[in-house]
Amino acid sequence: MFAETVEVLMTQWQGAPERRSVRPEAVAAAARVVAAGGRPGRLGVVLGTGLGGLVERMENLSLIEGRAAGWLESSTATGHAGRIACGTLGGCPIVALQGRVHAYEGFGTEALIRGVELLAALGATRVLLTNASGGLQPDMRSGELVVVNGHLQLPCRGATQTQLHSNDAAPPPAAAGGGPLEGECYDPHLVALALAAARRAGALARAGTYACLLGPSYETRAEYRMLRRLGADAVGMSTVPEVRAARSLGLEVVAVSVVTNVARPDALEHTDAEEVCRLAATAAEGIWAIVAALAVEEM
Repeated sequence: MFAETVEVLMTQWQGAPERRSVRPEAVAAAARVVAAGGRPGRLGVVLGTGLGGLVERMENLSLIEGRAAGWLESSTATGHAGRIACGTLGGCPIVALQGRVHAYEGFGTEALIRGVELLAALGATRVLLTNASGGLQPDMRSGELVVVNGHLQLPCRGATQTQLHSNDAAPPPAAAGGGPLEGECYDPHLVALALAAARRAGALARAGTYACLLGPSYETRAEYRMLRRLGADAVGMSTVPEVRAARSLGLEVVAVSVVTNVARPDALEHTDAEEVCRLAATAAEGIWAIVAALAVEEM
């Protein structure tokens, strides 16, 4: 049965000319998810810090431990449960990941993008990538959404960097180095769709540039000032490798940052992981509205 599922998934993937370079390991992982009770989905979602509870809003929900895939690494970060949620919304099949792994946990790029590859292998043609971030504009508020229309990756952790937790030498799709240009990553139509959906739900939302740093420490006063001068609107420690990998695989991408704390270089406030989780959860309605809008478009 497992071998048959792998064959079906591989055939479906190869039969879609707009998709490229999904690895056999991802297809095998997808088959294990299906064997464990999961289901394919047309819309893939990665739920960042504090947003994992949104899966409870899906219909026909099945929750599977990430280890069932036999391929995803386990996160040690607060607010990243590591489960795979399969369900529907308005008839659209969805697969959502409750959390992700990060470079600051010691993982190389190949491990960072496995979640997106798994979503692709499970049939996703479009992915929504969410995260919690620090807001860099002084007029921002906690809980505001930044729909990403550009990114900065500082510094870039390439796919060739030594991986501390993975011995898998198979080359990943282009992610941190090479791959699509920034301008090819964020479709203006999808940015506008996400903004409109969030605002209809009563959420504060703007389009902006997301800066990805390695972490794990939060930014210094000098770094906040530097990022503002570089044109960034929000800063975090994830997402950009996933964006680049998803686009390299031919997937449409929407990326949304939840501003949990607003950076004021001259009046820094204490921030910790628990507080970030709590503040991120306040943006649930806006994020769910974007999920719903993308699901409708997929039907």
